[in-house]
Amino acid sequence: MFIDSHCHLDFPELAENLPHILANMAANQVTHALCVSVDLPDFPKVRALAEAHSNLFASVGVHPDYQDTPEPTVAELVKLADHPRIVAIGETGLDYFRLKGDLEWQRERFRTHIRAARETGKPLIIHTREAAADTLRIMQEEDAGEAGGVMHCFTESWEVAAQAMELGFYISFSGIVTFKKALALKEVAKRIPLERMLIETDSPYLAPAPFRGKTNEPAWVKHVAEEIARLREIPVEEIGKTTSINYFKLFKHTFE
Repeated sequence: MFIDSHCHLDFPELAENLPHILANMAANQVTHALCVSVDLPDFPKVRALAEAHSNLFASVGVHPDYQDTPEPTVAELVKLADHPRIVAIGETGLDYFRLKGDLEWQRERFRTHIRAARETGKPLIIHTREAAADTLRIMQEEDAGEAGGVMHCFTESWEVAAQAMELGFYISFSGIVTFKKALALKEVAKRIPLERMLIETDSPYLAPAPFRGKTNEPAWVKHVAEEIARLREIPVEEIGKTTSINYFKLFKHTFE
């Protein structure tokens, strides 16, 4: 009924408890999860999870916060993405919150990922934090709309969401939308067309209410769906069904 479109099951907090994590997913009607790559040295672990479990898939990419890590090339990303369990390029994007100074390397890395996505035909998973203007500018300059993708863990304004959707991107909501003080984000969640929406945990981070402060996990994506359903005054089943359809449409793999 629900799909976690962005998690990090290879991270130690979750990897050491994987059987329990998978059992909780099943118990909470979370049918699939997308395990997202953050750097190339750890990519084999991400891919192995997708290879070992029929309801897990993976991406390949290098997160903008990872400065001291091997820099990917377009050719390398294209080669690593040539695998039936790798369904996306990323996570990639820009983050001007955690890192300061000359961040041109971030912007170049972002361009590399967009070019790889266009070449492979696989969608982008985009992270943006305090960098919306540059993120959208580079997306436009590099024709990211040709590949499509998702603005993951969305926390920006309606105007940013609208520009991303104009480029053909989906908007994904995490546990942040359940936080009491996230009033502006709740308004965005009420306005996004359901056919452009995904849900995620970004686990092990950002546990939704009522689990704030705990290690997040894919099973808890249902709480994201429940909050959006409450905000929109529609059944949670509608959120689950529509976001699942959107997930398979975007990531182009079959229901297993």
